[in-house]
Amino acid sequence: MKIKFHLPTFLITTLTFSLIFLAAFTFRQEDNGYLLDHENDIARADVGPHNGGGKSTAFPFFKNFKGNKITFRKRILHAGSSIGYHLQEEQEIYYILNGKGDLKMNGKNIPVTTGDAILTLPGSSHGIKPAGDEDLTMLIVYQNK
Repeated sequence: MKIKFHLPTFLITTLTFSLIFLAAFTFRQEDNGYLLDHENDIARADVGPHNGGGKSTAFPFFKNFKGNKITFRKRILHAGSSIGYHLQEEQEIYYILNGKGDLKMNGKNIPVTTGDAILTLPGSSHGIKPAGDEDLTMLIVYQNK
């Protein structure tokens, strides 16, 4: 018995199995009670938030998850960029992963470096920028409104 190759049938079958596989993978992640984001998949060029300007790289982890009570981000502030000085409305944490920075907190300039963690409280004002020509890499966690 000779089997004939039929391109449209092959393509439809391949597409169907691919969609089933991807759907199963997505549902399996949620069924197991976790979501997984790879930073290389979510990295995007951005400007410094809060009118900070300059060039930064943002990693908005779990951005598409509805109902998230906290925001978890990684941000690389490149030389010349910053997170602009702004009023804080909820608790926020900056954790410096790499580099040195200049933190402005309630009008006071404070040097920060790798391993420092900053908890800003509601009602305070702050901004941060890299010190010198090196990148400043940090994790940022805050409550969603």
